[in-house]
Amino acid sequence: MSRAGPERATASPPGASDGPDRRTAIHWPRGADLGNSLGVATLAAPVTLAGSLVRLEPLGLHHVAGLAAAAAEDRSPFRWSWVPDGEAATHGYVLAALAGQEAGHMVPFATVRLDDPSTGADRVVGCTRFCRIEGWAWPAGSARHGKVTPDTCEIGYTWLAASAQRTGVNVEAKLLMVSHAFETWGAECVSWRTDARNEASRRAIERLGAGFEGIERAERLAVDGTVRDTARYSMLAAEWPEAKAALRARLARHAP
Repeated sequence: MSRAGPERATASPPGASDGPDRRTAIHWPRGADLGNSLGVATLAAPVTLAGSLVRLEPLGLHHVAGLAAAAAEDRSPFRWSWVPDGEAATHGYVLAALAGQEAGHMVPFATVRLDDPSTGADRVVGCTRFCRIEGWAWPAGSARHGKVTPDTCEIGYTWLAASAQRTGVNVEAKLLMVSHAFETWGAECVSWRTDARNEASRRAIERLGAGFEGIERAERLAVDGTVRDTARYSMLAAEWPEAKAALRARLARHAP
């Protein structure tokens, strides 16, 4: 991977897709549910992931102004995704993400473009997060018995300012995140979901090397208020080495 070098991950102090899921509280472990049959408590602490084009840093309220500015550049790419509009909405958006982090089922990031051409400095250009984080209760005798890092997760709530799209920022961000899931957490599967009508998002997910699982019909309300069908994709740990090599080759094309 030209320029990028190895992934750097540094732990940050605790507390530091597609929009709200009306079914999260039912399907995904949090609080008292973390010890039941849905899963076990997992260690998915806030972390900084850095490459040569982008730095993913733990999301915080200090990112609100930058995120609001990034979302305001051009809102036309957000037809199928819920992206906050204005500082008040962005403040609520960040608070909701931090609540998901506190509950143990999300790790949200601010996406920071390094040496952004418009400013000559690092600039917040969007958001992304790990969500639907779940750990499995591996049985006694398994080599993974007692494992406390996540076994499955989803990457979602991803959006970028118009000026950061098609720049290599998203490619490197996904390389960093999926590497972290498979190589640091030892996850078995990483998944993605998007509005079935969002062809650009679906093609982007497919270019990551994720496999199409199918359509979940009438899965939630869409951004436009209609009932949404959701396209689901996933990648297994065994598929990651090939996908990683392809992502590195794509990223090399964005090197100066």
